[in-house]
Amino acid sequence: MLLALALPVAAAPEINAGGELVRVVLSLLGIVALIFAAGWLSRRLQARTSPGGRRLRCVETMAVGARDRLLLIDADGKRLLVGVGQGGMRTLHVYEGAAPEETPTPPMPGFGDVLARWKRTP
Repeated sequence: MLLALALPVAAAPEINAGGELVRVVLSLLGIVALIFAAGWLSRRLQARTSPGGRRLRCVETMAVGARDRLLLIDADGKRLLVGVGQGGMRTLHVYEGAAPEETPTPPMPGFGDVLARWKRTP
């Protein structure tokens, strides 16, 4: 007990709580900004890799079983209906001529719109 009193007590370092809070908040904002920048960059790169000069494009897919699916493929102005399964791939039908023009689908409503509509319904 006397030994503990004889040793000098080290002073606890003073902590600036306001400065630490500012540092933590700025770090958090930086991380959130990096996440948004990565999402923006990802969208830009996906838009850039859209089929511009490619001759082969998968128009639509549809699952018809656990491991079987149908693919609608556009290749050099022809559309191919291809079945894919465990046994491999098989061409089911070849559509001759130009592909029909696709009508633009209306954009999906935003999450806020869906939430507001959901709140309004009794």
